Amino acid sequence: MKNRTFKIEYKRTLTRTRWIFALLLIISSLHNVAAQSGFHFFNSNEKYQDVKFKLVNNLMIIPLQINDRELNFILDTGVNKTIVFNSAQLDSVFYQQEEVMHLRGLGQGKPVDAIISDGNRFRLDKLKSDQHKVFIILKDEFDLSKKMGITVHGVIGYEMFKNLILRINYKTKKIRFFNPKHFKYDKCRKCETLPLTLYKNKPYVDIHVTLSDSLNSKIPVKMLVDSGGSDALWLFEHSKNEIGEPQKYFEDFLGVGLSGVIMGKRSRLKEIKIGRFKIPRPTVSFLDTISTKDARRYVDRNGSIGGNILKRFKVWIDYPNRKMVLKKNGSFTSGFEYNMSGIDVVYSGELLIPIKELSVSDKYDIDKGGNVQSISLVTNYVYKFKPSFSVYDVVENSPAYIAGVRKGDIILKINDTPTYKMSLNAIQGKFQSKNNKLIRLTLQRGYDRFKVEFRLKKRI
Repeated sequence: MKNRTFKIEYKRTLTRTRWIFALLLIISSLHNVAAQSGFHFFNSNEKYQDVKFKLVNNLMIIPLQINDRELNFILDTGVNKTIVFNSAQLDSVFYQQEEVMHLRGLGQGKPVDAIISDGNRFRLDKLKSDQHKVFIILKDEFDLSKKMGITVHGVIGYEMFKNLILRINYKTKKIRFFNPKHFKYDKCRKCETLPLTLYKNKPYVDIHVTLSDSLNSKIPVKMLVDSGGSDALWLFEHSKNEIGEPQKYFEDFLGVGLSGVIMGKRSRLKEIKIGRFKIPRPTVSFLDTISTKDARRYVDRNGSIGGNILKRFKVWIDYPNRKMVLKKNGSFTSGFEYNMSGIDVVYSGELLIPIKELSVSDKYDIDKGGNVQSISLVTNYVYKFKPSFSVYDVVENSPAYIAGVRKGDIILKINDTPTYKMSLNAIQGKFQSKNNKLIRLTLQRGYDRFKVEFRLKKRI
């Protein structure tokens, strides 16, 4: 009887042990799945992957294969979700569209509605991310493609950075994605290593700012590293006692966030100090409490470092080891300027443009000896579709506004150069070139064509 009892207890113990062992296997399996979320190499022995990017408005745009469809995404350290716009055009691309949720970000309006789509396959050559969650914005009011002059489908951040080490070379427009298992930093005396703080999967770094000549003290601030912001710096008003309203500024439209329009005060700092690197006279925008309500939930945050600072360095972003490494490049000493025209230009599709072409006539003047004395050239106009750019908005009382430029005007020429021969980046660069520069525009408003001219004016 005792032996029988022992056998029963043994069987129960064995069953319980197997059950526990099986449970541990499941937990281990789930842990491995979680560890493999985000981008990682198909082959764990791969050391790195090089990817070219396009730099537009200081923002990096990379191509990604999503469920076998190529789409363009902004690589944005400032977001912790993968967000997609143009939902009507991409409805057939994404899998398992599920519940609707609200997303809130910078801006003065309400949260936006988004559909969660799970189980998507993302690919970038040797890199992959399976079971990728995407937030699809239902009502696209951002017009990113118009503002960028290139088709942009969304933004991607944390899932691209979490498992990898990235080296971003803004000069060559190339990113190298390193496998942390096989990566070692080279010795670099000219580099500066900064610790990163990750809060809600977004990276923050500590720097110092000097607001003005009269306020000469260096103020320690915690800033979001925001590769998806085209400006140099944003500071949140009153996020510290020392950060109040700037002494010299002008009110301006800064952009559109997830929660609507972002307004702020554009100004200039005396200096910022990032590690050992000192950057004089950078431009800065001071944001009010309404536009930054959601961002201020992280009470230690004082603002953001954007693309106009980051592009002055070769940048290593290392989430696994919680650090960022900077090495200044040839752009480090270049100056900072705002748009001095008052015009906000966007890509507005294609326009039928008359293109002048010269051709040789069939009639020739020939002398008695049969020699050609003259050839007639004939001017023909061939109509072709070319890129067009229009005025998205114009600041009241700005140089362009005073000259007669209005919202909706199509810009045909800048200083006698047809805009269809220029990129949106190049056009915007014309309005940031130098103070007092003469700008001549040929505009189309409805069926009327006319010319205006004005001089760029530095306001701060």
